[in-house]
Amino acid sequence: MKRRISLHVNEEFWEIEVEPHRTLLEVLREELGLTGAKEGCGLGACGACTVIIDGAPVLSCLTLAVDVQNKSIMTIEGLAKVGPPHPIQLAFVNQGAIQCGFCTPGMILSAKALLDRKPKPSREEIKEGLSGNLCRCTGYNKIVQAVESLAKG
Repeated sequence: MKRRISLHVNEEFWEIEVEPHRTLLEVLREELGLTGAKEGCGLGACGACTVIIDGAPVLSCLTLAVDVQNKSIMTIEGLAKVGPPHPIQLAFVNQGAIQCGFCTPGMILSAKALLDRKPKPSREEIKEGLSGNLCRCTGYNKIVQAVESLAKG
């Protein structure tokens, strides 16, 4: 049986009907057409599905859509809705921190949540802040360097 829920995603309000067992990831991708968050493992181990909910990075594959009603949800699509790319996105490009791009949205949103909470994190704090995100293409150095470049500025 479907339930009518209200979601606040990327500063827009959505009223939709969903089955209570549907994950936020499924609803974002299939109902709202926001495909930036990816399903990598479906178990909460890779971070490809990371979104920001009320300022904190959250694994959308483990979060039920009905549980995030009236919370502020940001996906990668909401980071730079209009205009130039967000400074974090530019830092990833400038530092060569993007390869295949599958993990990039989750990495960027984890970095944003970290930098919003602590604007000048240490290298160890950056590593810890990104520790829930896996990348199969890089050795993480360029990703950490991209976040460091913002922390120094």
